Amino acid sequence: MNFPADLKYTKDHEWLKVDGDTATIGITEFAQKELGDIVFVEIETEGEDLAEGDIFGTIEAVKTVSDLFMPISGTVTEINSGLEDNPEIVNSDSYGEGWMIKIKFDGSVDELLSSEQYQELIGE
Repeated sequence: MNFPADLKYTKDHEWLKVDGDTATIGITEFAQKELGDIVFVEIETEGEDLAEGDIFGTIEAVKTVSDLFMPISGTVTEINSGLEDNPEIVNSDSYGEGWMIKIKFDGSVDELLSSEQYQELIGE
């Protein structure tokens, strides 16, 4: 499995790619494998200010529906509209084209997990 070292991770299996005060957020390769075939992604929080732990959307797989949680507080500035017609991109490219939202934040990401810490969490 792939765990890019330049990303931050959460215990809820989201990843963040930080670029200044903007972060791109998606779910990890581990999470998408656990979910199975993804058939629908619903995110309707563009423009909203959300706190850490708030739900920013849901992801539906053949066998389950899961909430998507904000890893840090911020304002949702962009939603990946490509997931509307092609949610399976999350399965094939979870760290690339399968990203879910972009946020503007002003806090710290120091409390989030490194690649090594996330791998320990999931037993890899």
